[in-house]
Amino acid sequence: MDTHKQLIIGLFGFGVVGEGLFKVLQQTPSLNADIKKICIKDANKKRNAPDELFTTDKDELLNDPEINVIVEVITESEAAFKIVSTALQNGKQVVSASKKMIAEHFPELLALQQQTGNSFLYESAACASIPVIRNLEEYYDNDLLHSIQAIVNGSTNFILTKMFSEKLDFKTALLLAQQEGFAESDPSLDVEGYDAVNKWSFLLTHAYGVVQHPDKILFNGIQHIQSGDAAVAKEKGWEIKLVAQAKKLYSGGIAAFVLPQFVGQLDHLGFVKNEYNGVVIESSFADKQFFYGKGAGSFPTASAILSDLSALRYQYKYEYKKLYHHKPHEISDNFYLRVYVSFDKWANLPKEDFEWIEEWHAQEYRNYLIGVISFKKLQSNKWWKNDNHSLILLPEPIIEDVEIRKIKKRSLELAGLQV
Repeated sequence: MDTHKQLIIGLFGFGVVGEGLFKVLQQTPSLNADIKKICIKDANKKRNAPDELFTTDKDELLNDPEINVIVEVITESEAAFKIVSTALQNGKQVVSASKKMIAEHFPELLALQQQTGNSFLYESAACASIPVIRNLEEYYDNDLLHSIQAIVNGSTNFILTKMFSEKLDFKTALLLAQQEGFAESDPSLDVEGYDAVNKWSFLLTHAYGVVQHPDKILFNGIQHIQSGDAAVAKEKGWEIKLVAQAKKLYSGGIAAFVLPQFVGQLDHLGFVKNEYNGVVIESSFADKQFFYGKGAGSFPTASAILSDLSALRYQYKYEYKKLYHHKPHEISDNFYLRVYVSFDKWANLPKEDFEWIEEWHAQEYRNYLIGVISFKKLQSNKWWKNDNHSLILLPEPIIEDVEIRKIKKRSLELAGLQV
């Protein structure tokens, strides 16, 4: 596709993002891109675009030889995958915002890109307006990339901000997020962490060459966080964020998970409020770099799609350098985490799962402790997701196995026991 050739677009979906893209393209004539047809489900719904643009027949777009780009922004995962796979096989370039579809079908999508040689771009599926995928692809060598931490879900960040700054309880903050349009009427995908882990699964590929189904990544959301947890955070100078993170371990492999975490109020991610997203990347020579922007909404998401469309003019495609041109890293479970756990009853807490407990507090209605636990224990036991437990990571939560052995050895020495 040469840089002067017109982009003729077939658009699937005309919700918040689809309509935003339609408006943005009208304001960017220099891109030389036009929407020829828009496929929608409900033909009777009134929309802010000419009626002749709309159809309910997907084949009008997928089989039209004039349409050289398919943009897919629908919510149904399986339908989106059929659209994308057919479009690639039909010789079309594809731009998608469907993170759930990408996460669930990533190996097939990788194979289709290699088989067809066509571009499949999805910057908008990760952090909307933040160009994190392109930067991970082009800028960071995986041998030099130490860690990446990110707030990738604007809905949960909005709720946590309101719980912290306005002392709202979870249900009230969630209701406000729904009223503001940041959370769906069924918010479980956001608040239980599914949306964040879907995004994290393919961001790990661009960061470290890891191809991992989201079901295989440890995660939780913010559904059990209580106003008392926010009070503890404030007392210690922290805030609570839902953080997706990955870190290269000295012992080899990558620690990767998505969990609530305390972050310092002056830390980069502590600065990220309301519906915004943030990404902190740490590498050998650049130290820490911080990306910040709106992670949801009509125009922020449309801006990322627009960037991908512009990139298609230069035949841009993801090279997946960390996967194909380096030795890919592997996910490891050989490490420990410093955690805070609040809970109702001591009897429901398996204290034997902890390597040690650093502090504990018994209160009238709620108890909490801070301790160190093996990542393997969290993987194999789900008590921390049940019985109204709230598990939150401490700042700098990862402790490697060799550090644990040193600490235990030193403790025995101080106790006067022979090691």
